[in-house]
Amino acid sequence: MTQPPGQQPPQGGFGAPQDPQQGVPQPPPQSPQMPPPPQMPPPPQPGYGYPQAPGQAPGQAPGQAPGPYNQQPGPYGQQPGPYAQPGPYGQQPGPYGQQPNPYGGGYPPQQFPGGPTPPPGGGGGKNFFSGKPGVIVAAAAAALLVIGGGTWFVLSGDDGGTKPVADKSQDAEPSGSPSVDEGDGTGGGREANDDLNAGRKDGESKVLWLQTNDVDLPRNGSDVFGPWFHGDTVVKAMYKQVVGYSATDGKKKWTLTLPAELCSAPFAPSADGKIVIGFKNGTADTADCDQIQLVDLTTGKGGWKKEIPKAGLFDLLSDITLAISGDTVTAARTGGANAFRMSDGKELFSKLPGDCQPYAFAGGAKLIAAESCPIGDASVAPNQVQELDPVTGKAKWTYKVKKDWEVDKVYSVDPLVISLKNAEKKSWSILALNANGTLRSQMEGGDDKFQPECGGSFIVLGQNLEGCVGVAADATTFYMSTAPDQSGTTGTNEVVAFNLATGKQKWRSKAPAGRVMTPLRMEGGNVLVYMEATYDKGGVVATVAPSGGAPKTLQRHPASTAQIENDFYSSTLAYVDGRFYVTSGRVSAGNDAEELQAKTMMAFGE
Repeated sequence: MTQPPGQQPPQGGFGAPQDPQQGVPQPPPQSPQMPPPPQMPPPPQPGYGYPQAPGQAPGQAPGQAPGPYNQQPGPYGQQPGPYAQPGPYGQQPGPYGQQPNPYGGGYPPQQFPGGPTPPPGGGGGKNFFSGKPGVIVAAAAAALLVIGGGTWFVLSGDDGGTKPVADKSQDAEPSGSPSVDEGDGTGGGREANDDLNAGRKDGESKVLWLQTNDVDLPRNGSDVFGPWFHGDTVVKAMYKQVVGYSATDGKKKWTLTLPAELCSAPFAPSADGKIVIGFKNGTADTADCDQIQLVDLTTGKGGWKKEIPKAGLFDLLSDITLAISGDTVTAARTGGANAFRMSDGKELFSKLPGDCQPYAFAGGAKLIAAESCPIGDASVAPNQVQELDPVTGKAKWTYKVKKDWEVDKVYSVDPLVISLKNAEKKSWSILALNANGTLRSQMEGGDDKFQPECGGSFIVLGQNLEGCVGVAADATTFYMSTAPDQSGTTGTNEVVAFNLATGKQKWRSKAPAGRVMTPLRMEGGNVLVYMEATYDKGGVVATVAPSGGAPKTLQRHPASTAQIENDFYSSTLAYVDGRFYVTSGRVSAGNDAEELQAKTMMAFGE
């Protein structure tokens, strides 16, 4: 996909090896202590802004105009023509996607320790999410995958504020609560698909449907949250709507209308097809992102809703991030963190015992918390990682992060693989931890440049741990793609497998000439990868065996629609039940007419 680079890890290698002694599980504090006055967070680090396109992107046709953020001034540059929206699980560069911040350039491709320092201004990337005003591009349930990202917070403060009482909101009126409209079967989907299958050749999959925007957006456009999948329903959210579509033909099934703009959503839903979304408490620019509500992905009905309680003077609710683990949803931001029960909205826990408090969570099979500790005591590590009981918040183990390092991303929850960064030294380190929180290994990258793409809603004061693409893991191996090699006329790259027991490289699988290959997730014991569309070749969904070797094609997209597939802006990608979805991570245009021509989602299948 032709797009500007997403936010990359800090420049430099995979940091100094971590001290295995730090991995010894730490017992949870015996009793709560009053934390010192909260510290105001530092300004966003470089790389959390809009990435700078390094020039002609891989697969970009000679003379083809660079992506919107490469040529347009300001964070919300005008999108190129009707087919200019990046696709969903594809690269997600975008204003608020992949950790690109709307106001700065992304980090260049990263290298492990010992490798040469990457040149500035490197590589293009994909974004996974977009957020404040960007969006959290979320994707899925068990068997699916999304390409894109989110961003989020730090915290401290006391337990101030009144605890809200969960209430049940059903079909509400325009009085301020969400309302649900049943789809008439005609919205969004394009029955004729503009004869998009007319040029399809033998061996190529079909274009199942292509959608264009039908929402009147604010002047600067809107980020897109999702897609999420449950049964035969595909769900995405944008601006003031959450919409469910038929997976088979793309027709609208239901619409949930919100009283104010969406501002947060989780990366993946619960196992039973529920999500909790965040929306603002008003329409003013100063409105906080403190309203949350349960949404049923099958019916579109809204469940309980409540206001996140403010945890003190320094609890900044302008940005929040949401993560789901089991029957628990967490809401984190600079200054506070809360956990609620998905089934009824009851608050489960907020401030944890001790001084160290969560600033971000990763959900899924386990609830992983990245925590900051009081600054000033040289004997206390400023950051730590904990696995928490999702019901009680009790720590199962604690891993102390080395001084001057902080938890940047969680690439995998089970097995646990985390990314650390040292902002001052612009260094990067990737660690695997054992189930008890002790150090398992540190990845050794040698001289390679790597480019995991992590994005998500842009959050001014916060951090998002989830939503990275270009990485995958199974019980014994971690897989990561290298940055595209630009030495030839077209870019290409490799997938590298690392032994989780030792951190050493096991094998490499090279993408076909002229292709960029991105791991999405594991699929039946193999590594599921996507080969990006170019200006004249459709995208390819393939697998790489756990023992390595050449990729094996599962689905080949039509060359006749390659430019459409290639041009989705800040895209997210998902492969679910044999269908591949490309979703725009942000919708924006120069005028109303172009806005209603903007491509928002495309599906391929048999």
